[in-house]
Amino acid sequence: MNLRIVLPRIVWLAILGGASLMAASGLEGTLTDPQGRVLPGATIRLLRRADSSRREVRTDAQGKYVFDGIEPGEYRLTAEFPGLAILTRTISVAADETHRAEIQFSEVAQQNQSITVSADVGDAGLFAPDPAQRLMIRDETLDANPGRPGMPVSIPGMPVESPAGGVKPPQYFVPGVAGDHGEPMAMFFQIGGFLFQNNLPANAHGNGYADPNVIIPIAIETVQTDGGAFNVREGNNSVNSAITFGLRDRIEPTVRLTADYRDVNLVTAWSPRNPADRSWIGLEISYGNGFLERLEHRKQYKGNVSKVWTFGKNELTAYGIGYYGFAYQPGLIPIDAPVPGDTIDARQREETSNGALILNDVWHWTDRRQLQFSGFYRYYTLDVRPNFGDGWIRQSEHRNVNSEDVLYAEEYGKAFSLLAGVNFRREAPHALDLDRADAAGVLQPVTANNVNLNFYSPYVAADGTLLRYLHYNVGYRHDQVTMDNQDLYRPELSFSRNASINSPKATISLLDSKYLPMVALSYGQAFHVNDPRIGTTAVMGGTIVSKARSYQLVVAKTVARTELRITLAHVTTAQQLARISNDTGLQQDEGPGILKSMTVTARHNFRYGTLQGLFARADARDRITGQPVPEAPRLIWDALGTIDKLPFRLVARFEYEQVGRKPLGDGFAAVPVREFRGALVRPFPRKGIDAGVNFFLAHGYGGQTLETLALAGEGAPFERITGFPLRSYVTGSVTYHFRRNSGL
Repeated sequence: MNLRIVLPRIVWLAILGGASLMAASGLEGTLTDPQGRVLPGATIRLLRRADSSRREVRTDAQGKYVFDGIEPGEYRLTAEFPGLAILTRTISVAADETHRAEIQFSEVAQQNQSITVSADVGDAGLFAPDPAQRLMIRDETLDANPGRPGMPVSIPGMPVESPAGGVKPPQYFVPGVAGDHGEPMAMFFQIGGFLFQNNLPANAHGNGYADPNVIIPIAIETVQTDGGAFNVREGNNSVNSAITFGLRDRIEPTVRLTADYRDVNLVTAWSPRNPADRSWIGLEISYGNGFLERLEHRKQYKGNVSKVWTFGKNELTAYGIGYYGFAYQPGLIPIDAPVPGDTIDARQREETSNGALILNDVWHWTDRRQLQFSGFYRYYTLDVRPNFGDGWIRQSEHRNVNSEDVLYAEEYGKAFSLLAGVNFRREAPHALDLDRADAAGVLQPVTANNVNLNFYSPYVAADGTLLRYLHYNVGYRHDQVTMDNQDLYRPELSFSRNASINSPKATISLLDSKYLPMVALSYGQAFHVNDPRIGTTAVMGGTIVSKARSYQLVVAKTVARTELRITLAHVTTAQQLARISNDTGLQQDEGPGILKSMTVTARHNFRYGTLQGLFARADARDRITGQPVPEAPRLIWDALGTIDKLPFRLVARFEYEQVGRKPLGDGFAAVPVREFRGALVRPFPRKGIDAGVNFFLAHGYGGQTLETLALAGEGAPFERITGFPLRSYVTGSVTYHFRRNSGL
């Protein structure tokens, strides 16, 4: 007998046998109306967002519903009944248990029904291998953000910087990472089971730009953060972090008007009456002048449409985007000197349009096997005319993108699952132009490039749970990137280059037990594309990509219904020519750097609300000089709270966020930034109306950076801290729900 053959088989059977001891989980409960009466015949849907698997049942005569044999992890539960607002919750189901979720429709609007929970480690798997990923229902903060159309959602612990207007894309930051122009962070919209990448490599206004402006805020259902270096499906335009926006299948027919004395915003959305028809269409129109002295004359139009078709075991999801925005941007001004009109150049402006059609086709062959076909087409145009002290410039581009993706996933047992796929993507950012104003104020061409980028990216991952408490995920991604750069003014700087990036990824987790916490250790590599426009990538012999290596340790435990979580991260980046300066049009180095960060979160769900606190501390430095990385946030405090039951039927939301002093380079440090946003909403269910007051209290400057400029009468330019002042404001909102209590 060949022991080399028999022994592995015995070990494998023991592993499978141990895994098979894990009983299937379940979910059950009762559905009642606002008066506590049971609701028979209501539709209950269960969605596991990671792999887009869905189940649906109807409540029985006693209003009860049951889901048997489901996998442990997090699910989105949706309840619909004629005449009542759609109710959505996130449910966490542990292994070896039948979870009870008693659900009661409330008189509060749909957008106030969701609760905030953190991703359960039991949900770790092929589609969500990183235990640091946080799945958050963000409805409770959406009411706190009207009047700031550039920021569709506030993400706790990830400060956002957006100019007073809402046309320019907001820039999210993670602790210790200078997120200027988005290079270190990947951004995705989840369409069905497909991750649509929203980054724009080699963008006219920087590199890696990702613009969430195109999403109508009420369409956002979840925001998932982290995992950028630890998921084989996430590659380009990431260092160690990613944001994934999950979108709704249906939206309660609604019209929302938000206004103050300088801005007005109108959002409307509609879904068919039939709950089985998972589709919606939404529109948003925004006009305003912002809160600075420089009137922005902002106008912004958004259109989103979503449709899901189900044909037996086949599910096709289509998502369409249309966007146009225009505004006169005030721009950056010195923080230590008054500037008339809050702008150094009244000509500064931005105009952009964006459109996309995204398709995802999932074939659920069995409960354990699926095949996905995905693809999209996108166009993007930009014309931005800023002045950063070196004179008025114009940056513009026109881009076409198309992509195809094939993914296969199969679960062979608790001990082993397989995911394999390949992505083809072609980006054509053409007319990447930089013009600079001459002494007469006439824009003169400086650079012009046509760039073609091609990505070929196969990937594979294996995942499973061994001996009940040990979970593993190992993956490998290969990215073949080709860049064809045509310099229209300096042909000698044109080039065609390619790069191969191999990205191993692995996560080993000890799952949460009764007495011990969950502990997970992850390793991964990621990359983003350098900006090619001035040709130095070819001339200097540098690579066309910038790489990073990430390590991560996560410890989490739930005690007395309070979840505690600590995340330690260590990231090293290579020295590469990574992006172009929007000040001078010259290419800049990114790295080599080293980032160390610690994030501590605590979250508790009360009967009538939630409370969450977050603390993040980071140190980011240049590995050669030892100097701090400019503009990288070092210290972040964040507190989020919701109260769903107050006197007079009021509902309250609030969030406090503080970013400590961060280095800007050359011995300068930014001033701390403090923001407190909140909303107080009063539902009138019989009239189908919610009335709210929203406020934003702020201290400090956004977009703080160093610029060399001089104001009138100051003489020679000199280096100084610039930014845009944050203004406090109060807005009012009225939301009308078409079908609430209509009996339809």
